[in-house]
Amino acid sequence: MLPDYIHITFFWLLGVIFVGAAFAVSWFIRPKAPSAVKCAPYECGEIVQGDSRVQFNIRFYLFALIFVIFDVEILFTIPWAVDFQQMGMTAYLEMVVFMLILAVGLAYAWKKGALEWQ
Repeated sequence: MLPDYIHITFFWLLGVIFVGAAFAVSWFIRPKAPSAVKCAPYECGEIVQGDSRVQFNIRFYLFALIFVIFDVEILFTIPWAVDFQQMGMTAYLEMVVFMLILAVGLAYAWKKGALEWQ
């Protein structure tokens, strides 16, 4: 029983040493006294104006979530379409149910006005 834990302890210590060594090396090779220009925030070469906390419209996030949902739909649909003939009618009906669920979600988002840009 004890020899099993020796292997686990060895690899745990090896991981801790590896992480510690990486931190030590980065601490030794980092610049010790960066200039004011180096410490200044960089934003596309422009001088920073105003606060960095800008409120975005929630529609940006809704569009992104809807995009992700339909992107995942494509990820599931392509392998299904490649092997469609071998899977049979059950796989076809499962994909119809999957598409209907996503269509209901799209209709709900459309009805709530999530797709309107103002």
